[in-house]
Amino acid sequence: MDATRLCHANDVPDGAARGFDPQGTGQATVFVVRQGTQLRAWRDACPHHGTPLPWRRDAYLDAAGRHIVCAAHGALFDPLTGVCTLGPCLGDALTPVAIEVHSDGSLRLAP
Repeated sequence: MDATRLCHANDVPDGAARGFDPQGTGQATVFVVRQGTQLRAWRDACPHHGTPLPWRRDAYLDAAGRHIVCAAHGALFDPLTGVCTLGPCLGDALTPVAIEVHSDGSLRLAP
């Protein structure tokens, strides 16, 4: 069985993030963030209370694109490690989601 395709890797610009709904629940449950050549995927849930992170679609990062932000609590997370660096869940981390970039450039959930 093929892994779930999210998008083309180039569809996530540097310093940006994009949410996905791979299970068809009606809202993003996974998001991918790009920092340079690094792509990371995280479960869209703050470790503090499990609430979705963005205040609007794909608004996962601060204005500078340096931190993932929880809109509910203001917690800041490192985009590459997922570790909370400021806020009520300091030291906790986002839940990683395994992804793969295939030879055609497609970004997929790892099986």
